[in-house]
Amino acid sequence: MSGSVIKDDSIQELLRFGPLVLDEPLSKKEFYALAARHPGLRMERAPNGKTTIMSPVNFGSGNRESLANFFLTLWWFRNKTGETFSASTGIELPNGAIKSPDCGWISPERLARVSAREKENEFLKVMPDFIVEVRSKTDRLPKLRKKMENTWMKHGVRLAWLIDPFEEKAYIYRENGEVEVVEGFEGKILSGEAVMPGMELPLGEFRIGK
Repeated sequence: MSGSVIKDDSIQELLRFGPLVLDEPLSKKEFYALAARHPGLRMERAPNGKTTIMSPVNFGSGNRESLANFFLTLWWFRNKTGETFSASTGIELPNGAIKSPDCGWISPERLARVSAREKENEFLKVMPDFIVEVRSKTDRLPKLRKKMENTWMKHGVRLAWLIDPFEEKAYIYRENGEVEVVEGFEGKILSGEAVMPGMELPLGEFRIGK
């Protein structure tokens, strides 16, 4: 599908069958323009310009994504430090890719490098300190794990969680290269550790059919 001819109705119809990958690679300028014309769509750009428009998730996956965002925002509300963001936020990587986690947090130190103009008019060009990805039913786990390593940790995220509710596993990625796997959700809690002291996420809330 060509990025120059897509229309709102055709996008929404085709997204019912899964993500769309545009035939023509987009420059960063073209990607910005497309995102501005279709603010309701979640899109990601690879370093080579390959652009994917994500399909909507089902209710269960959307609920779990909102839970992750809730516990992160609750921590922020109690501490009022740095800023949180949702899955709609584009993050521009040094290699030219533009990606979006399900939610994340950026510290005051890193946020200080983002101007007020950039906050309102551009994608985030500073790596967040913390991100969360929640696996949906259509996500392939190997691809998600590769994204955690090559997109987020490689470029400076300090702490990241990949939550897989279908296998009841949570993968904790740390900036020292360590990856810890938590198996079984009942009674388990993820911690923000030294990156976000006091941040807690009860994995039991992410169990399917709880």
